[in-house]
Amino acid sequence: MIEIPSDLHPDLVPLAFLIGKWAGAGVSDFPGAEKCNFGQEVTFSHDGRDFLEYVSHTWVLDADGNQVRPLESESGYWRIDKDRKVEVVMVRDQGVVEIWYGELANQKPQIDLVTDAVARTAASGPYTGGKRLYGYVKSDLMWVGEKATPEVELRPYMSAHLKKVVTPEEVAEMARNLEDMPDDGIAFFK
Repeated sequence: MIEIPSDLHPDLVPLAFLIGKWAGAGVSDFPGAEKCNFGQEVTFSHDGRDFLEYVSHTWVLDADGNQVRPLESESGYWRIDKDRKVEVVMVRDQGVVEIWYGELANQKPQIDLVTDAVARTAASGPYTGGKRLYGYVKSDLMWVGEKATPEVELRPYMSAHLKKVVTPEEVAEMARNLEDMPDDGIAFFK
């Protein structure tokens, strides 16, 4: 279920499905880089202004699902206009700054983004642009990223399936707002 916070800026209501902390796993595979499974934590938050703050951390997982080492980190800001056009400014730990533009699909929580501008530091690896697709599917957040370099044409390089993280505070809030349940618990399902 998608909840719309009462203090959310009205312009951001179409992006409310992103808000929260998400965690899950995915696959990374790009020529010249190690192919691996990765874990990911993503947070979309807001402070009442007209943007969502975005933070993502990924790490390489071993065959047993244990964290091995950091993979990528990125942060940025997401906005949407009245025509459902989405813009994202993102900074990556690899020395890359990107501006992404895209659109929220009509009648479904899906966002397609394409890089419009890429700036790289001298320390960053080769990168010329990318595409991303984010979708809210059966209460989960899924995404796939495509990447291009001077040597490699645009192709998928990372994808992940994330689930919403519920904090102890959120559980307590749910408990406070829970309707009275029957003592035996079984009658609730009849």
